[in-house]
Formats: sequence, C-alpha cells, structure tokens
Amino acid sequence: MQKKIIKPKRPFIIKMGKKLRPYFNKVLSRYSEIPDQPVYDISVLPWISVIEANADIIRKEWEQLVQKYQNESVNAPSLRDISPDHARIAADKRWKSFFLQGYGLRVMENCKLMPKTAALIDKIPNLNSAFFSILEPGAVIPPHYGVTKGLLTCHLGVAVPIDQKKCWIDVDTQRLYWVQDKCILFDDTYRHSVENDTNQTRVVLLFQVLRPERGFGKVVQDLFMMAIRRSAFVKEAYDNFMKINKQQILH
Repeated sequence: MQKKIIKPKRPFIIKMGKKLRPYFNKVLSRYSEIPDQPVYDISVLPWISVIEANADIIRKEWEQLVQKYQNESVNAPSLRDISPDHARIAADKRWKSFFLQGYGLRVMENCKLMPKTAALIDKIPNLNSAFFSILEPGAVIPPHYGVTKGLLTCHLGVAVPIDQKKCWIDVDTQRLYWVQDKCILFDDTYRHSVENDTNQTRVVLLFQVLRPERGFGKVVQDLFMMAIRRSAFVKEAYDNFMKINKQQILH
C-alpha cells in the first residue's frame, strides 16, 4: 500500500504568493532580456560554455567520489525526504540530490568533497542553486511546473545512460535527451516531466540561475526571490538536509 502523501501546511503569505505567482510570471516574461520560450540555445548564457569546457573535471570528480564511497547516493538523500513540497512528484526514493548550493545556502561538507566543481560554480553569475540530480533506473517524475519564471534551469550531463533515447525530459512539446559533458537550458515553469527507462543511473549537475531581467522585472524578481529564500519551502528543505547529513555516515 502506497504511503499517503501529507502536504505541509503553509503560512497565509505563502499561499497568497502561490496565487499571485502567475501575475509575477507575466511581469517577468514581459521584462525579460531573452525571449519567453520553453527551451534555449545555451549561447544565451555565456558561462555555460565555460562549464562545458570543464565538464571532464566535474565528471571525473564525481566519479572519484562515487568510487571512493562505492555508493552513488552518498550524502544524496531522496528529494522527498529533503522537501515535503516535492513529495507529489517524487513518489518514491529513486530521485536523489547531492547539493552544493541551494537558494544561496552553501553545503560546505559537500563542497569540500568536490572542491574543483565547487570552485567552478562559484564563478557562475546570478547562481541560485547547484546540485547533482540523480535519477535511478526506472524513476519517473510526473508532469509539473517550476516555482518562478525568474529562474532558468541548466543541466550538465555527468552520467548519461548508454541508451539515451530511453532517458529523457519533456519540456512543453519538446523531448530532450542528455548528452555526456553537454548542457541543456530550459524554463521549468513550462510543463515538464522526466523518465529514466534504463537499467543505469542518470546524473546531471543542475544549475538554477536568475533570468536576465530589466527595469520593473528585476524589481519583481528580487522581491519574489527574497520571499522564497525566507520561506518555509526553503527553510524546511535546508533543515531536513542538514539533519540527514548529520545522521549519515560515509562509508
């Protein structure tokens, strides 16, 4: 019998924020310095080419970490254990995350385990979050929408299953496939879903960065991001992650 998902209670201001989010997104779309579309060419954010140029460093550091502990989920709890808000789309524990930074909060223990990667992400302008997203064989993430159009999402392929066509992400009407050491860039406020229908684990280094905004859009973006970073959505996830980290013994 599947465990019942208990939705966390949220303060009135958070509930109102969710209701107002579509209006904020319209403003962010209007004042965006780049077009409002589901998928982008990576050239719109110049720093991505630097990440791709150093992809082998990131991949080798990840592989060394995995080999050292012989466990791909070391320090990588399931997303549903970290964030109650993700319980609906992370129905089981096959979607895991190894955080380096989340909403400006740095996970020092993990950064020390991957110092070269941590140094690279420190150079990314307007970085909000950076973590390794680990999708185990058979994992499915159902259709869902991101929190805000104020953020763009980038994935770097770190460990891509051999049968790439059976491991994909659908963004709006486009199906994308990960390629080793290459990035994809998209707006996660468009409906998207993910599936790994292979017998291998898929790992990407996921970045979330601020969308380039101008004028009033930048003001709305800053206010909305400030509210998110101070919200229970982020605070609970960070507290849960740190609690799990303290309990976990690397072996």
